[in-house]
Formats: sequence, C-alpha cells, structure tokens
Amino acid sequence: MKYLIFADASADIDKKFGDEHDIHYIPMEYSLGEEMRKCCGVEPEEVMKAFYNGQRNGDLTKTSQISPYMYREYLEPYFKEGYSVLYLCLSSGLSSTYQSALLAKEELKEDYPELDFYPIDTLAATGGMGVLAERAARNLEAGMSVEDNYNDLLKCTANIRHWFMVEDLMYLKRGGRVSATTAVVGSALNIKPILKIDENGKLITIAKKRGSKSAMGELIELFKKTYDSSCKDDVISIVHADACEGALEIKQKIQELYPEATIRIGYLSPIIGAHTGPGMIAICHLGMNWEK
Repeated sequence: MKYLIFADASADIDKKFGDEHDIHYIPMEYSLGEEMRKCCGVEPEEVMKAFYNGQRNGDLTKTSQISPYMYREYLEPYFKEGYSVLYLCLSSGLSSTYQSALLAKEELKEDYPELDFYPIDTLAATGGMGVLAERAARNLEAGMSVEDNYNDLLKCTANIRHWFMVEDLMYLKRGGRVSATTAVVGSALNIKPILKIDENGKLITIAKKRGSKSAMGELIELFKKTYDSSCKDDVISIVHADACEGALEIKQKIQELYPEATIRIGYLSPIIGAHTGPGMIAICHLGMNWEK
C-alpha cells in the first residue's frame, strides 16, 4: 500500500528535510491583529519575524481548529490517487484537532474502503512533531509499511520530550496557564517560566527562573537528564520565537555534549507562537522514561 506522511501546520519540521522527503501539511488558520492568515507549512523567516514583531507591537494573535470537512478537502485528492495517509496530529491535550481527524477518518473510509487514514495523537507539538516526522520519513524510505510505521510512531509518542522557556508571561495569562497576578508580578521580577508537555500531552509549568540566562541553563539541565543518546538517528529540535541568539547558544552547548547528534534550529510556527509569544525557546527530543 503506497502512502504519504502528513502533519498539521503546528509541526516544526526542517524545511529542507521536509521538501526532500515529501512531507505534506494540513493548513491551519491564525490571525495577526485583524488579518486572518493560513499557515500551509514552514513559513519564510521574514514572515515569522514580522509575526513576532507584530506581537511585540501589541497585535493580538489567535488560531482556529481543523474541522473534519477541512481534512476531507485536503486529503481526498490524494485518496483519489490511491494513497493512504499517515498523519501526525497536534496533541489532544492541547487541541481538539485529533478528534476532528478521527471523524474525517470514518467519512473517508466509507468512500475509500481499500485505503486508510492513520491519524496519530502525537501527544506533542512544534519540534516534537518534527522529531516524529523525520522518523516517519526514514521508516517509509526504508520500506516500512504504513501499519508498521504507525505502530512505531505510537510507541515513540510516549518518549518525546519538550522543554520550553517563555519570555512573556502575558501570553500564558491569555491562555489561562497563569493567573493575572502571577503574570504581572512575574514580569516585574523578570521571571521566566519553564514548561513541559507531560505524558498526557498537556502543557504544564515545572519551574520558574529569574532571567533568560538562568532559564536557558535549566533547559540544558532538563535535556541532559532525559536525553536518550541511544536514539542517535533521531533529530534534536530547537525551536524559537524570534530568539535566534539564545537558540544558537543552546545548540552549541548540546553539540559540545553530543558532537555526533543531528540538531536542527527553526522558527516556532505561528500556530503555537500565537499562544506563547515572542522570545520562547524549546528543546524537543526523544528521551528516556518519564522521571519519577
């Protein structure tokens, strides 16, 4: 059975790798101020800089869900060509897009019974989905069937780690992650929250550091404690919301620890960046069992 790999536009996948390995995207919509936009994959650097500068200048940003109809609209042309689809979906702990994908799966199965749509609840976001997408592409090119690829990725979802630092607490306040009082006091004291996506795919705060340097140091320590160096074929993804200098500093420190590791740096997509604000940095990788 021939098949294609898809991810939704909340995934941060290295553009060159995605182009070379034929990774496709389900578009997602977002707004910057009063302007509605559609993200169809990796956005150009100038678009992302303008997006985060817009946030800094006070433009509000929002996102919308993918409906079952939209899945059908984008996937049906590939089904008509005889392809099944393996799809990496934003964590069900952060969005309801996975539930919409399951509804679309039932609809597509009725009209294309000989093919299938394999949505995976990645329990991940951003660069974590990128780690899984690269693994999926390597599996496909090694001749792995869509069912075996699906099962391999399902096992990996339990071991994807995301370590975030957030620069602007006000975006967490808007998303209900911190209280208004915490946001105001924390901003005044230069507090940088450290967050992770937990084993249920939900975003939680795990620490607070004073200043960006201290927060980046904490990200490195969390990475060191949980990185699975036996996964040397799997990429380490560093994503940032227009914080290139900090991301490069983190990359250098990881490279010193693991010189043979493949490390990719990229901009955080506007789909996730709409909720975290400018200055966010994350390390995403395959890790060992969850810490007790």
